[in-house]
Amino acid sequence: MPITVQTIIAVALAGAFGTLLRFGIGSWVQRLSSPGFPWGTLTVNVAGCFLAGLIVTWIGTRSNIDPTLRIAVLIGFLGAFTTFSTFIMEASELVRTTSLIYAGVYVILQNGVGLLALGGGVWIARTIS
Repeated sequence: MPITVQTIIAVALAGAFGTLLRFGIGSWVQRLSSPGFPWGTLTVNVAGCFLAGLIVTWIGTRSNIDPTLRIAVLIGFLGAFTTFSTFIMEASELVRTTSLIYAGVYVILQNGVGLLALGGGVWIARTIS
């Protein structure tokens, strides 16, 4: 599908909605729960995984869904609501199409390298400040 101004605007608007919803739900759940554990983030990530499964399956069974709407919802809304849902969908797709080993490597790399990158960023920021 070619990238058009309409597609860019749709993704941006859906992304703004996903971001606001993530902020609202995450903040609300965190206020209601005990401090010391990121319940808000956990709630949003689990909800995002549920929505990803629901939306991807529902859209996948309907060929009459406008491609711009499909991209806006899947990339804009879900991408802004939680990237964790994309990570989980990709890992489950590796299990389904490739192997459990590839999926395991992907999960380990995402988390392990992600933690190392975070540590590297913290180290650099502290070094230069």
